[in-house]
Amino acid sequence: MDIAYSPCPNDTFVFDAWAHGRVPGAPPLEVAFADIDITNGMAERGEGTVLKVSYAVLPWVLDEYALLPCGGALGRGCGPLVLTRDSVGGTGTGADLAGRKVAVPSERSTAYLLFRLWAADRVPGGVGEVVVMPFHEIMPAVRDGVVDAGLVIHEARFTYQEYGLVKLADMGEHWEETTGLPIPLGAIIAKRSLGAETLRLLADSARTSVRMAWDDPAASGPYVREHAQEMDPSVADRHIGLYVNEFTADLGPDGYAAVRGLLTRAAAEGLVPPIAPGALDFP
Repeated sequence: MDIAYSPCPNDTFVFDAWAHGRVPGAPPLEVAFADIDITNGMAERGEGTVLKVSYAVLPWVLDEYALLPCGGALGRGCGPLVLTRDSVGGTGTGADLAGRKVAVPSERSTAYLLFRLWAADRVPGGVGEVVVMPFHEIMPAVRDGVVDAGLVIHEARFTYQEYGLVKLADMGEHWEETTGLPIPLGAIIAKRSLGAETLRLLADSARTSVRMAWDDPAASGPYVREHAQEMDPSVADRHIGLYVNEFTADLGPDGYAAVRGLLTRAAAEGLVPPIAPGALDFP
Protein backbone atom coordinates (compact mmCIF):
# COMPACT_ATOMS: atom_id res chain seq x y z
CA MET A 1 0.00 0.00 0.00
CA ASP A 2 1.63 3.25 -1.08
CA ILE A 3 1.40 6.18 1.33
CA ALA A 4 2.88 9.67 1.29
CA TYR A 5 3.33 11.82 4.39
CA SER A 6 5.76 14.42 5.65
CA PRO A 7 9.05 13.69 7.44
CA CYS A 8 7.83 15.82 10.36
CA PRO A 9 7.99 14.22 13.82
CA ASN A 10 4.22 13.94 14.26
CA ASP A 11 3.85 11.87 11.07
CA THR A 12 6.84 9.61 11.66
CA PHE A 13 5.72 9.10 15.26
CA VAL A 14 2.18 8.18 14.19
CA PHE A 15 3.16 5.83 11.37
CA ASP A 16 6.34 4.27 12.80
CA ALA A 17 4.77 1.01 14.00
CA TRP A 18 2.76 0.54 10.81
CA ALA A 19 5.63 1.48 8.47
CA HIS A 20 7.88 -1.05 10.19
CA GLY A 21 5.44 -3.95 10.14
CA ARG A 22 4.60 -3.98 13.84
CA VAL A 23 0.83 -3.48 13.47
CA PRO A 24 -0.84 -6.91 13.35
CA GLY A 25 -2.91 -7.46 10.23
CA ALA A 26 -2.04 -4.09 8.68
CA PRO A 27 -1.15 -3.98 4.98
CA PRO A 28 2.57 -3.34 4.34
CA LEU A 29 3.38 0.28 3.50
CA GLU A 30 5.56 1.73 0.76
CA VAL A 31 6.35 5.16 2.21
CA ALA A 32 7.20 8.30 0.27
CA PHE A 33 8.09 11.48 2.15
CA ALA A 34 6.79 14.73 0.73
CA ASP A 35 6.02 18.29 1.78
CA ILE A 36 2.32 19.03 2.30
CA ASP A 37 2.18 21.17 -0.84
CA ILE A 38 3.37 18.14 -2.83
CA THR A 39 0.82 15.75 -1.32
CA ASN A 40 -1.99 18.27 -1.79
CA GLY A 41 -1.13 18.39 -5.48
CA MET A 42 -0.94 14.61 -5.66
CA ALA A 43 -4.44 14.36 -4.23
CA GLU A 44 -5.83 16.86 -6.72
CA ARG A 45 -4.33 14.83 -9.56
CA GLY A 46 -5.55 11.55 -8.09
CA GLU A 47 -2.01 10.30 -7.52
CA GLY A 48 -1.28 8.14 -4.50
CA THR A 49 -3.41 5.65 -2.61
CA VAL A 50 -3.08 7.01 0.94
CA LEU A 51 -1.99 10.61 1.54
CA LYS A 52 -1.48 13.11 4.33
CA VAL A 53 -3.01 16.34 3.04
CA SER A 54 -4.37 19.65 4.25
CA TYR A 55 -8.00 19.69 5.32
CA ALA A 56 -8.35 22.71 3.05
CA VAL A 57 -7.82 20.56 -0.06
CA LEU A 58 -10.72 18.20 0.75
CA PRO A 59 -13.40 20.07 -1.26
CA TRP A 60 -11.40 19.33 -4.43
CA VAL A 61 -10.69 15.63 -3.75
CA LEU A 62 -13.57 14.06 -1.81
CA ASP A 63 -15.11 12.57 -4.94
CA GLU A 64 -12.08 10.31 -5.28
CA TYR A 65 -10.77 10.09 -1.71
CA ALA A 66 -12.35 9.28 1.64
CA LEU A 67 -11.35 11.05 4.85
CA LEU A 68 -10.00 8.58 7.41
CA PRO A 69 -11.23 9.35 10.94
CA CYS A 70 -7.74 9.06 12.44
CA GLY A 71 -4.03 9.58 11.83
CA GLY A 72 -4.16 13.31 11.08
CA ALA A 73 -3.43 16.54 12.94
CA LEU A 74 -6.16 18.51 14.68
CA GLY A 75 -6.13 20.10 18.10
CA ARG A 76 -6.12 23.19 20.28
CA GLY A 77 -3.36 25.74 20.74
CA CYS A 78 -1.58 24.45 17.65
CA GLY A 79 -2.54 26.90 14.93
CA PRO A 80 -0.30 28.53 12.30
CA LEU A 81 1.42 31.82 13.16
CA VAL A 82 2.00 35.00 11.19
CA LEU A 83 5.54 36.23 11.82
CA THR A 84 7.30 39.50 11.05
CA ARG A 85 10.70 41.03 11.77
CA ASP A 86 11.36 43.10 14.88
CA SER A 87 12.36 45.94 12.59
CA VAL A 88 9.06 46.04 10.70
CA GLY A 89 7.37 48.01 13.46
CA GLY A 90 3.80 49.11 12.90
CA THR A 91 0.74 48.62 15.06
CA GLY A 92 1.28 44.97 15.95
CA THR A 93 -2.07 44.12 14.34
CA GLY A 94 -3.33 42.70 11.07
CA ALA A 95 -3.36 46.24 9.65
CA ASP A 96 0.43 45.95 9.35
CA LEU A 97 -0.02 43.43 6.54
CA ALA A 98 -2.16 45.63 4.30
CA GLY A 99 -0.52 45.57 0.87
CA ARG A 100 2.49 43.58 2.14
CA LYS A 101 4.21 40.50 0.67
CA VAL A 102 3.45 37.36 2.69
CA ALA A 103 5.00 33.89 2.33
CA VAL A 104 2.71 30.88 2.85
CA PRO A 105 3.44 27.13 2.76
CA SER A 106 0.75 26.27 0.19
CA GLU A 107 -2.25 27.97 -1.35
CA ARG A 108 -4.22 24.76 -0.68
CA SER A 109 -3.00 24.43 2.92
CA THR A 110 -5.28 24.66 5.92
CA ALA A 111 -2.86 27.24 7.27
CA TYR A 112 -3.51 29.49 4.27
CA LEU A 113 -7.26 28.97 4.53
CA LEU A 114 -7.21 29.94 8.21
CA PHE A 115 -5.03 32.91 7.27
CA ARG A 116 -7.53 34.07 4.64
CA LEU A 117 -10.40 33.82 7.09
CA TRP A 118 -8.36 35.80 9.64
CA ALA A 119 -7.26 38.39 7.07
CA ALA A 120 -10.85 38.94 5.97
CA ASP A 121 -11.56 40.07 9.54
CA ARG A 122 -8.30 41.79 10.46
CA VAL A 123 -6.45 43.15 7.38
CA PRO A 124 -8.19 46.21 5.91
CA GLY A 125 -7.91 46.11 2.15
CA GLY A 126 -6.19 42.73 2.21
CA VAL A 127 -2.56 41.70 1.92
CA GLY A 128 -0.50 42.36 -1.17
CA GLU A 129 1.43 39.59 -2.89
CA VAL A 130 1.25 35.99 -1.59
CA VAL A 131 4.35 33.86 -2.24
CA VAL A 132 4.32 30.06 -1.85
CA MET A 133 7.47 28.58 -0.26
CA PRO A 134 8.40 25.28 1.40
CA PHE A 135 7.63 25.86 5.06
CA HIS A 136 11.28 25.50 6.16
CA GLU A 137 12.29 28.43 3.89
CA ILE A 138 9.73 30.89 5.22
CA MET A 139 11.41 32.09 8.43
CA PRO A 140 14.76 32.78 6.73
CA ALA A 141 12.90 34.69 4.02
CA VAL A 142 11.16 36.87 6.61
CA ARG A 143 14.40 37.40 8.52
CA ASP A 144 16.27 38.40 5.36
CA GLY A 145 13.57 40.79 4.14
CA VAL A 146 12.66 38.73 1.08
CA VAL A 147 9.06 38.93 2.29
CA ASP A 148 7.38 41.17 4.84
CA ALA A 149 5.71 38.38 6.81
CA GLY A 150 5.41 34.62 6.84
CA LEU A 151 2.73 32.12 7.71
CA VAL A 152 4.44 29.26 9.53
CA ILE A 153 3.43 25.82 10.71
CA HIS A 154 4.83 22.84 12.58
CA GLU A 155 7.85 23.33 14.87
CA ALA A 156 8.32 26.94 13.74
CA ARG A 157 6.07 28.02 16.61
CA PHE A 158 8.85 26.82 18.96
CA THR A 159 11.84 28.28 17.11
CA TYR A 160 10.87 31.56 15.45
CA GLN A 161 12.59 33.69 18.11
CA GLU A 162 15.91 32.20 17.00
CA TYR A 163 15.41 34.02 13.68
CA GLY A 164 14.77 37.36 15.39
CA LEU A 165 11.08 37.22 14.45
CA VAL A 166 7.98 38.22 16.36
CA LYS A 167 4.48 36.80 16.32
CA LEU A 168 1.95 39.13 14.77
CA ALA A 169 -1.03 36.79 15.11
CA ASP A 170 -1.99 33.21 15.88
CA MET A 171 -4.46 31.79 13.35
CA GLY A 172 -5.47 29.08 15.80
CA GLU A 173 -6.38 31.57 18.51
CA HIS A 174 -8.55 33.47 16.04
CA TRP A 175 -10.25 30.24 14.91
CA GLU A 176 -10.88 29.00 18.46
CA GLU A 177 -12.11 32.40 19.68
CA THR A 178 -14.57 32.78 16.81
CA THR A 179 -15.81 29.17 16.64
CA GLY A 180 -15.02 27.40 19.92
CA LEU A 181 -13.83 24.45 17.83
CA PRO A 182 -10.45 22.71 17.65
CA ILE A 183 -8.16 23.55 14.73
CA PRO A 184 -8.18 21.20 11.71
CA LEU A 185 -4.75 21.00 10.10
CA GLY A 186 -3.74 17.77 8.35
CA ALA A 187 -5.93 14.86 7.23
CA ILE A 188 -5.31 11.28 6.13
CA ILE A 189 -7.21 10.33 2.99
CA ALA A 190 -7.42 7.11 0.95
CA LYS A 191 -8.85 6.17 -2.44
CA ARG A 192 -12.57 5.35 -2.26
CA SER A 193 -11.99 2.71 -4.93
CA LEU A 194 -10.31 0.54 -2.29
CA GLY A 195 -13.76 -0.28 -0.93
CA ALA A 196 -15.29 0.06 2.52
CA GLU A 197 -13.63 -3.02 4.00
CA THR A 198 -10.10 -1.93 3.07
CA LEU A 199 -10.76 1.65 4.14
CA ARG A 200 -11.82 0.41 7.57
CA LEU A 201 -8.66 -1.74 7.75
CA LEU A 202 -6.55 1.32 6.95
CA ALA A 203 -8.27 3.35 9.65
CA ASP A 204 -7.85 0.55 12.19
CA SER A 205 -4.17 0.24 11.26
CA ALA A 206 -3.53 3.97 11.67
CA ARG A 207 -5.36 4.02 14.99
CA THR A 208 -3.40 1.02 16.27
CA SER A 209 -0.12 2.53 15.08
CA VAL A 210 -0.61 5.76 17.03
CA ARG A 211 -1.69 3.89 20.16
CA MET A 212 1.39 1.69 19.91
CA ALA A 213 3.51 4.84 19.67
CA TRP A 214 1.90 6.21 22.83
CA ASP A 215 2.40 2.91 24.65
CA ASP A 216 6.11 2.81 23.77
CA PRO A 217 7.32 6.28 22.70
CA ALA A 218 10.96 5.21 22.62
CA ALA A 219 10.27 2.69 19.85
CA SER A 220 9.58 5.46 17.34
CA GLY A 221 12.65 7.48 18.36
CA PRO A 222 15.05 6.27 15.64
CA TYR A 223 12.48 6.80 12.86
CA VAL A 224 11.59 10.27 14.15
CA ARG A 225 15.24 11.31 14.48
CA GLU A 226 16.19 9.88 11.09
CA HIS A 227 13.73 12.13 9.28
CA ALA A 228 13.68 15.18 11.55
CA GLN A 229 16.75 16.55 9.75
CA GLU A 230 18.65 18.76 12.21
CA MET A 231 15.73 19.42 14.54
CA ASP A 232 16.63 19.61 18.23
CA PRO A 233 15.29 16.48 19.98
CA SER A 234 13.45 18.59 22.56
CA VAL A 235 11.69 20.50 19.76
CA ALA A 236 10.74 17.22 18.11
CA ASP A 237 9.24 16.02 21.40
CA ARG A 238 7.24 19.24 21.80
CA HIS A 239 6.13 18.97 18.19
CA ILE A 240 4.78 15.45 18.80
CA GLY A 241 3.15 16.47 22.06
CA LEU A 242 1.29 19.31 20.37
CA TYR A 243 0.15 17.67 17.16
CA VAL A 244 -0.46 14.06 18.23
CA ASN A 245 -3.46 13.96 20.56
CA GLU A 246 -6.86 12.36 21.08
CA PHE A 247 -8.04 13.61 17.68
CA THR A 248 -5.20 11.68 16.03
CA ALA A 249 -6.66 8.44 17.34
CA ASP A 250 -10.26 9.41 16.53
CA LEU A 251 -11.72 12.64 15.16
CA GLY A 252 -14.89 12.10 17.18
CA PRO A 253 -17.84 14.53 17.17
CA ASP A 254 -15.73 17.61 17.99
CA GLY A 255 -13.20 16.80 15.28
CA TYR A 256 -15.82 16.31 12.60
CA ALA A 257 -17.58 19.49 13.74
CA ALA A 258 -14.32 21.40 13.34
CA VAL A 259 -13.73 20.06 9.83
CA ARG A 260 -17.30 20.76 8.73
CA GLY A 261 -17.12 24.20 10.35
CA LEU A 262 -13.91 25.12 8.53
CA LEU A 263 -15.10 23.98 5.12
CA THR A 264 -18.61 25.41 5.52
CA ARG A 265 -17.29 28.81 6.61
CA ALA A 266 -14.69 28.84 3.85
CA ALA A 267 -17.30 27.93 1.24
CA ALA A 268 -19.56 30.73 2.49
CA GLU A 269 -16.66 33.16 1.91
CA GLY A 270 -16.16 31.78 -1.58
CA LEU A 271 -12.72 30.40 -0.71
CA VAL A 272 -13.45 26.72 -1.48
CA PRO A 273 -16.20 24.84 -3.33
CA PRO A 274 -19.02 23.58 -1.11
CA ILE A 275 -18.83 19.91 -0.18
CA ALA A 276 -21.70 17.53 -0.86
CA PRO A 277 -23.82 16.28 2.07
CA GLY A 278 -22.24 13.15 3.52
CA ALA A 279 -18.90 13.68 1.74
CA LEU A 280 -17.01 13.55 5.03
CA ASP A 281 -18.78 10.43 6.30
CA PHE A 282 -16.54 7.40 6.70
CA PRO A 283 -17.75 4.14 5.13
